[in-house]
Amino acid sequence: MTLQQLKYIIKIVECGSITEAAKQLFITQPSLSAAVKDLEKELGIEIFYRTAKGISLSDDGAEFLSYARQIIEQTELMEQRYMGKKPSKKLCSISTQHYAFAVNAFVELLLDLDIDEYEFTLRETRTYEIIEDVKNLRSELGIIYLSNFNEKVLNKILKENHLVFNLLFEADPHVFISSKHPLAKNETVTLEDLNNYPFLAFEQGTYNSFYFSEELLSTIPRKKTIYVSDRATLFNLLIGLNGYTICSGVLSRDLNGNNIISVPLITDERMRIGWIANEKTHLSPLAIEYISKLKKWICEYGYSIESI
Repeated sequence: MTLQQLKYIIKIVECGSITEAAKQLFITQPSLSAAVKDLEKELGIEIFYRTAKGISLSDDGAEFLSYARQIIEQTELMEQRYMGKKPSKKLCSISTQHYAFAVNAFVELLLDLDIDEYEFTLRETRTYEIIEDVKNLRSELGIIYLSNFNEKVLNKILKENHLVFNLLFEADPHVFISSKHPLAKNETVTLEDLNNYPFLAFEQGTYNSFYFSEELLSTIPRKKTIYVSDRATLFNLLIGLNGYTICSGVLSRDLNGNNIISVPLITDERMRIGWIANEKTHLSPLAIEYISKLKKWICEYGYSIESI
């Protein structure tokens, strides 16, 4: 086993494929595949599952990756200390549902860093892909919510994939609507009030189960529904069509301006928002700091932290 082989495994996980990793490493794909197979043979484990759809980390592979990252990190520290080697780029990847506080925390994390080079990734993406990212360690953390409706199913999926949900806070459901919406002056709204307005939701692609929906009460029949793939489009449609979406109520005026407001929704449901991580890994200092920033922003929005 060599340090180079460890770096190969780390790069493959970052890229999500052997082919892309080989390109970035400037070696041939067969050479990289052979290096991985040699390592698997030496260790007596299967690091990657290989299917027609691509590769994914095995349980043994996830555990091995955790050790590999620690070894490479310690090696780089030694090289910096005794050989004067320039520190490598700081790497961090987060996958999240569409939450303003997740972006706020990410921005603050970067602004507070005192380093010359870094390579960070913030994926605002679909629920299933968040779970896959964290399962395969393409992201250290994922941010999702649980509710009475989806909790049993999602907890089963998380457990099967060796992922752990850590509660950040509980939120009463709200709706986002335009500040000029006919219901904008209401202190609260009901689903009946919203019946004639377009419901906006984030599309979930192939895995479009109601359990993966980012919006509460997703199974309720509606006259008008529009699925979108990004937050900017959703907000534009909220304004242009007097639409609405159901959310936690956490709204950043710095990011979204004053054209969107949050109004409490009358319902018995609650959102339990938290972060997921792979139980086979140790969080990096950057991931731990990001969680700290998340808690700070959540408190600034007026919510109390339940746990971490």
